Amino acid sequence: MQIWVDADACPNVIKDILFRAATRAQVLLTLVANQLLRTPSSPYIKAIQVPSGFDVADSKIVQQLQSGDLVITADIPLAALVIEKGGHALNPRGEFYTTENIRERLTMRNFMDELRNTGVNTGGPAVLSLSDRQAFANQLDRFLTRTRRPG
Repeated sequence: MQIWVDADACPNVIKDILFRAATRAQVLLTLVANQLLRTPSSPYIKAIQVPSGFDVADSKIVQQLQSGDLVITADIPLAALVIEKGGHALNPRGEFYTTENIRERLTMRNFMDELRNTGVNTGGPAVLSLSDRQAFANQLDRFLTRTRRPG
């Protein structure tokens, strides 16, 4: 099992949590972005830079993803592909996308996209709060504990 990060839009505070968790759990963490990323020196952490372009990083993640891997993303279409491929998807606010909730999330995302395309200002996502960061760290820790447990 390894962790993939859709890193272009991932908040730095979430990356920091991931860096510490990957080293502590000794799990490979790969950040994928279309820009050069700085990562701490660790045998468990690496970054892959992909060319600029629509969904290039997402495609790279899906291409490399193995069943059981974890992907950190707020991108709902990417999360749907991850789930379809047998992976796990966790957003930076600490919510897992699942087979039970992904269709509803896609429908709402598409609806909001249609509203924006007609000129309606739907606002952006709320600022990542301290409780969001804590929820993310807790979900990540539970996931790593569950997947690292023998047998």
